[in-house]
Amino acid sequence: MSIILNLESSTDVCSVALSVDGKVADVMENAEGMNHARLMSVYVQEIMQRNRLDFDRISAVAVSKGPGSYTGLRIGVSLAKGLCYAHHIPLIAVSPLQSMSAHVIENKHQWNSSDRNQLIYCPMIDARRMEVYMALYDHQNNEIEGVRSKVINEDSFLDLLNEQPVVFFGNGSEKLRPVIAHPNALFIPDIKTSAQFMCSLSDKAFGIKQFADLAYFEPFYLKDFIAGVPKKLI
Repeated sequence: MSIILNLESSTDVCSVALSVDGKVADVMENAEGMNHARLMSVYVQEIMQRNRLDFDRISAVAVSKGPGSYTGLRIGVSLAKGLCYAHHIPLIAVSPLQSMSAHVIENKHQWNSSDRNQLIYCPMIDARRMEVYMALYDHQNNEIEGVRSKVINEDSFLDLLNEQPVVFFGNGSEKLRPVIAHPNALFIPDIKTSAQFMCSLSDKAFGIKQFADLAYFEPFYLKDFIAGVPKKLI
């Protein structure tokens, strides 16, 4: 039996989920803004307490590896690595894009498309302005196109949409919806990153011992961090 603590902090959603053999056993999350530093460790402690678990029963800690918020990723990865070091348990890194895709595919959303197996899934995370982080997955959640950043405009995905339906979701997809009107563009609203979407992927990684190197693992930022100037100094 695998018992995995899943941490998601790549966006403004702060989320912790406990999974047993890939199924969600408990979850706590907050989507009211960047409260990760204040809430994430509290959620871990509360989930452990209310499920009467000690860390010697935890098989692994899974963490969202990015891309996403620089600060959020640092908080999540730092906490995950600290727990793994302190309790001598392995670390698993999970893509927040693939975990959202897993959720959509596993829930078998209904579409007008006659053949769901031909759908392409495109999760998106807001990267500010008109840019998103994205990847493409097939109906079995296999990666078709790797994670990259993309600037959204009316010609985005035109070649792909001319060939087959594409399902867009995640907070970045809200930038695409107003500028594209292709009949093969399908949208699912209100899909956000969540630790509970990580559970099947982290359990699969645990089963094949696909662990991150505790000493050298760093979040996948995709873009360099650029510090803003505080408004009071402008």
